[in-house]
Parts: sequence; C-alpha cells; structure tokens
Amino acid sequence: MTQHQADQTQTAGYRGLSLWLDRLPEPLTRRPALDGDLSVDVAIVGAGFTGLWTAYYLQKADPTLRIALLEKEIAGFGASGRNGGWCSDLFPASWEKIARRHGRDAALAMKNAMRASLDEVESVVGAEEIACGFSRGGTIGFARSKVQLERAEAEVAHAHSWGDTEADMRLLSVAESLEIARAEGVLGATFTPHCASIDPGTLVRELAKIVTDRGVALYEGTTAEEIRPHRVVTNTGTVTADVVVRATEGYTAALPGARRDLAPIYSLIVATEPLDADTLAAVGLTDRPTFADQRHVICYGQRTADGRIVFGGRGAPYHFGSSTSAEFDREPAVFDSLRLTLIDMFPALAGAAFTHSWGGPLGVPRDWHAGVGLDRETGFAWAGGYVGDGVSTSNLAGRTLADLISGAATELVGLPWVGHRSRKWEPEPLRYLGVNTALRVMDSADRRETRTGRHSTIAKAFDRFLGG
Repeated sequence: MTQHQADQTQTAGYRGLSLWLDRLPEPLTRRPALDGDLSVDVAIVGAGFTGLWTAYYLQKADPTLRIALLEKEIAGFGASGRNGGWCSDLFPASWEKIARRHGRDAALAMKNAMRASLDEVESVVGAEEIACGFSRGGTIGFARSKVQLERAEAEVAHAHSWGDTEADMRLLSVAESLEIARAEGVLGATFTPHCASIDPGTLVRELAKIVTDRGVALYEGTTAEEIRPHRVVTNTGTVTADVVVRATEGYTAALPGARRDLAPIYSLIVATEPLDADTLAAVGLTDRPTFADQRHVICYGQRTADGRIVFGGRGAPYHFGSSTSAEFDREPAVFDSLRLTLIDMFPALAGAAFTHSWGGPLGVPRDWHAGVGLDRETGFAWAGGYVGDGVSTSNLAGRTLADLISGAATELVGLPWVGHRSRKWEPEPLRYLGVNTALRVMDSADRRETRTGRHSTIAKAFDRFLGG
C-alpha cells in the first residue's frame, strides 16, 4: 500500500466517526507524530476541547510559552468530534451537592460561571470566524406524559429556587410548545434560552488549526503511555514539562493508575438526511433549539444548519474493566431504538432516510462531579468528568487551567470545582454490575412509568447511587 492509499484509508476511517467529521472539507490525515524526546513549558495530553481550549488561552496569555499537545489519533477524535452539539450551561453535579460542600454562594458562582461560558464560546466563535453553525436557540424539554409533566414542573421550580426567572427557565403550555416544535403527544415543556446548537466537529478542528497556526505544537499519532511528575512517556519519546495537563476524558482509564478515575459510558447518535421544506415545517424547531424530554434515560437532539435532525441518547452498555474499543461505538439495537424514539416524537420523520449513526465514550466520575486542578509539586494538572456536558464546560476548564498554570488570581481559580477529586469507582466486577444494572433500571423505569402513569421509586434510588 502506498502512503497516499494509507492516508486515504485513514481519512475514511476518521470520517466514519461522526456526521460532523464526515462532512468536513479538510483531509483528516494525521499531523506528524512526536519524533524523540522534547522539553516544553506545558504538555497537554489529549487534543479534544479541553486540551485545545487550554492551549488557546495559555497561548493567548503568553505567546512565548512552549506548548505541546499530544494526541493518539487526530484532534477531535474523541467526544469533542462526536457529541450531539449542545453548548449549554449544564453542569453534571447538582447545585445542592456543591452547596452542601462549599456553601450556596459558591454554588451560585459555579452556576454563573457555566452560563458565562456559553457567552465565551459564542464570543470566540465570532471573533475567530469559526463557521460551526452556532445558533443560540435554547433548549426545549418535552413532557409527553403526566409523570413527565410533573417532572417538568419540578425542574422549573428548582431553577427558580436557584435564582432563575421566567426569562431563564419557564414552563410552556401545549400551544406554546407546539409553536417551537411539533412533537407528538406533548402535554407541555420546559424552555431555557441558555443553550446553543453547534457543529462540534468544525469547532474542534478549527480550534486545532488556530492554536497550531499560533505556534502550539500538535503531535498526532502519539500515544501517551504514562504520566509521571513533570513528564509524559509516549510511544515515540518522552516529553518533560513544568506542567502536564491530562485532558483525556472518556479515554482516561487507559492510563496507568487511572483505571477507576473516570468510567467510559457510551452514548450513541443517529442523524437523518437533509430534510425537505415540507418535512421541516412538520417538525418545527425553526430557531434550531436543542431538544430532549423528561424520561430517565437521557436523550438529546438538534436541528442542524443544513436541515438534518441529529438525535442521541444513552442505553449502550458499559464494558468490563472500563475498556474502550471502536466496536463499542456501534450498537445496532440502540441505533434502532433511537430512530424509533425520534419518529415517535416526530412522526413526519417516518419517511426520512437516516444517513449516519455513531457513538463514543463519555468520561463519568463516581460522584457525577466534574473537576479541574493543578498540583504544583508534581506539575500535574487535570480537567474532566463532564458526563456529556463538555462542550461549554471544557471551555471553562481551559480558561481555569490557563489561570492556574499562569498563576493568575482570577475568580475562576476560586470556583468550587477547582481542586475537586472524585472518589474512585468500585473495582470490577462491582463497577460492571452496578453501572449496567443502573442503565437497565432507568430504561425499565421509563417503560413502567409509561404503562402505569406513576413515578418510579426505584429510579430515584439508583439516581442517588450513581450520584447524578
């Protein structure tokens, strides 16, 4: 096989990772790998959103810094290039959980920082002229049963108890819901303006271009085999640095000593063809809000800039030993379920072709609490545990890491997630049994609620067990 043929094969493989990567105009060939030992100021392991945002803000603060990004595949290979395209103010841990540990004011500061991160991403997208289809259409959460409507009402009341107004989160009537999205069987919905739909593949790849154009070294095809104090041992050389940033999220468990830090939980997605005008009119979502409903098993969707519907959700199994593999990205039964669920929401999609299906692992900490921090003595910095809400949270992480590394005394370094370390997951086989049992229980709870019209008590119990 010639190098050209090898490059074509590699590009085709990366394009198959998601709709977002498939439709990029650029060739998805790897940049050159690290070739020998290297000394830098900051080494970043992982060229997804967290690593790239960190490099972006570090380089912006001090253009003289020597920064190296180390990536096993290509920039955006992981969740950053495969997610559902929600740029939201969602944080995985509840404000109550943060308040119990740090106080209500600290929880409110974290809440405000998350909301400001949405503004920051929008600002960078505009300033850097990144054509990622950023559309601040908000989020609509359908209630399609009496039980779901009660959860929607509780969600709005909870938001208001934390300072939100009707302008931030409100309950929609049936008529108001249908004005936004013509979903079937809707009894009402929640709506918040604090979310944007984006093309994450374009955003992550453009960020990679921006930072490398400004002098950051990005070594692709370079596997980090071990992180030690002030150094990263790779398959092609050792990088020494004042600070080493671990930004590996769903792939963290592959690093020595980190097997139980973050559990890789898979989320899968399907996408339709670009829809004709009549079908789009029957679906609605004209302002491109993201959408979900009030079921226990998380689902999420958006209408893309080119008129597709992208829809994803949980339900794929956790794999023993926190293992990850390309074969785990595809679960035909889950894809079928996602298509059926979407068509059940929007019957107008019954005749539409589904052109893409894909998946990938999320990084899930044991307490459902994302964290960021820096150990000055060892030079080890980390961020992650976003549980699928990483598009905007990773931006906050990147800005926070940049301030921690540079020593800037900003409000960000005082946020309650700074220095947070989640307890480790249980050893196997407890981890395997617990996570997969919880996934099955949540799915069963949704079906039982549909059948009985009553809230599932066992779902609440497992929600507490998982820390969500």
